[in-house]
Amino acid sequence: MSGLLYLSGMAVEEKRAWIMLLVTLSSYAAYAAVVLGGAGSGPLTAAPYRAALLWSVGLAIAASIVLHIAVSLASPEGDRQKDQRDREIHRFGDHVGQSFLAIGGVAVLVLAMLRADHFWIANATYLAFVLSALLGSAAKLAAYRRGFGPW
Repeated sequence: MSGLLYLSGMAVEEKRAWIMLLVTLSSYAAYAAVVLGGAGSGPLTAAPYRAALLWSVGLAIAASIVLHIAVSLASPEGDRQKDQRDREIHRFGDHVGQSFLAIGGVAVLVLAMLRADHFWIANATYLAFVLSALLGSAAKLAAYRRGFGPW
């Protein structure tokens, strides 16, 4: 019950950052477990990763949507409104998270120019998106918990 009381004290946008963080972590962990388990004793590049990647991303998107809807429906009408602080924190978190997309994009370009196996290119891309979501969500949560700007 105390967990529910703690959640009720959070802004809807903070709850959404937690959803993104937890869904991203769990979906990537499941993907990594499937791929690493599928490699067996052979080379990692021989592991069947395509279906696991598509399922991981698809289920993460679906879970995120369902959880966002549930949080919105469970929140009082007035709590659903974004204020200036929420918008600034969201923008800040997105900017922080996008740094990993840029780094990942460069890494993927390098891998493609080196003619790396598709396995490495796909996984570098996926990891860049995962790190972007994790870092962006962590930045948002830190801003909500520790303060942000003049508030």
